Amino acid sequence: MRRALIALGAAVAVMVAAFAFMPSREAFVQYFRLEPRATVLFAGDMLFDRSLREHAEQYGGDYLFECIDSTLQGYDLVVANLEGPITESKSLSVGSAPGSRYNTTFTFPTSTATLLKKHRIDVVSMGNNHIENFGTAGVESTKYWLDGAGVKYFGEPGVPTVAELDVRGIRLSFIGYNEFGGEASTTLAQIAAAKSKGRMPVVFAHWGIEYETTALPRVVVLAHQFVDAGAIAVIGSHPHVVQNNEAYKGVPVYYSLGNFIFDQYFSAEVMRGLLVELEFSPAGVVGVREIPTALSRDRRVCPVE
Repeated sequence: MRRALIALGAAVAVMVAAFAFMPSREAFVQYFRLEPRATVLFAGDMLFDRSLREHAEQYGGDYLFECIDSTLQGYDLVVANLEGPITESKSLSVGSAPGSRYNTTFTFPTSTATLLKKHRIDVVSMGNNHIENFGTAGVESTKYWLDGAGVKYFGEPGVPTVAELDVRGIRLSFIGYNEFGGEASTTLAQIAAAKSKGRMPVVFAHWGIEYETTALPRVVVLAHQFVDAGAIAVIGSHPHVVQNNEAYKGVPVYYSLGNFIFDQYFSAEVMRGLLVELEFSPAGVVGVREIPTALSRDRRVCPVE
């Protein structure tokens, strides 16, 4: 008995000594040969103009995140769609009437980039139908302010960037598809290029028809093509409502996450959104969790309990 206790004590001492030299999670994983994991949260469309801009000016930009901020904590990355450019231009949409000429012409304050970073939104898609609302200069301005804040981006018009990030040993490539200014062939080529470098392609697409709650057949075909080419997840935006999702060949496909930060309140569907948490391993996606959200008329977004 005494020898067993001595042996147990020695084993504990060895483990304690080992931990003393392993300050990081990465070292722990390497020591015990555990499979690396990375957890990424995906969100839908973000707007920082119109009435949201007015509320941010009155109450501070943090106000828009006040109800959702705690939900965004604890992830390795948070990725969302930036539905417009960041420029120094004066807003055209503030005070405009729905359906009027400038109601959907967006520009976001230059403080938007640091606001995103402060609230842990690390990566944004620039591949959408509003990013060029202020022309090429607006696109370049957006990249300038995002770069300055340390926010990564992908999918911008022209030659779209692929955001390559190595997260806890998982080599992710975020690739955009923009139906309103991009080509599926470009996305397919970028998926192939990522695969050839031993990276894991994640496609964030902007597609479909606004306010339709079911993905169009042509959108489904495209999503399947992306998966067949090697995408390990496909996330969609643009319809401003949550659409159906599926596991195609075991790969999660969310056709639309709906609104994340937006000022649409004319139906229950546009007021509902969805956050999707994906857990990645070297084998692909090994965990999926959905977090429903709801827009409040006070211009905040909150998780639905």
